[in-house]
Amino acid sequence: MEEQHIASAFDRDLEAIQARIMKMGGLVEAAIMEAARALETRDEELAQKVRAGDKAIDGLEELINEEAARVIAIRAPAAVDLRVVLSVMKIAGNLERIGDYAKNIAKRTGVLIQGHDTTESAAALRRMAREVELMLKDALDAYIQRDVELAGDVITRDQDVDQMYNALFREFLTHMMEDPRNITPCMHLHFIAKNIERMGDHVTSICEELIYLVTGSRPEDDRPKADITSVTAQEV
Repeated sequence: MEEQHIASAFDRDLEAIQARIMKMGGLVEAAIMEAARALETRDEELAQKVRAGDKAIDGLEELINEEAARVIAIRAPAAVDLRVVLSVMKIAGNLERIGDYAKNIAKRTGVLIQGHDTTESAAALRRMAREVELMLKDALDAYIQRDVELAGDVITRDQDVDQMYNALFREFLTHMMEDPRNITPCMHLHFIAKNIERMGDHVTSICEELIYLVTGSRPEDDRPKADITSVTAQEV
């Protein structure tokens, strides 16, 4: 009877933490799309909202980590249950990093608004951000449903994001070579594209965490990466 009571208490604690994860995920999804929309529409007020909203995301990560640590200390979960709690902490960390990238995009938007017209590139970046936002939504659904197949599908879709990044990278290089005046805005746009590409990497990390949680093992092969510009990008 006592063991059942402890298990029930652990389940309630875990449900509360996972509810915070979903709330955090919702805030991050909104931040991704609002940052991209602010860039495309040149909306400084919306960009400021994204920057300010990052504090709430950071606060939730801290709260989740505190609650997870308390559960470990009080409930002393066994191996499988411990893996669940640790996965929550890792997922919260990935969500926090995605939120940071959204904030960075919003910061650069303020600079770009003062410069050249970047409407065409901003529209492409918004499409790329939309794909990452959809990936994140599916990743969180996969986590709640313990759906390994959906998680694997999301990991595969990250290749599409990498390909979009590659295309934009080449486009920005072309613009910079055509006219030196394009260098500054294109550099900002490139870093925004890289931020979005990194968001996709963190989404795949969430999926890999779910696969490990369910199966007890990491994916055997390194996840497929289609970003062929990483070395060059660091040199630019």
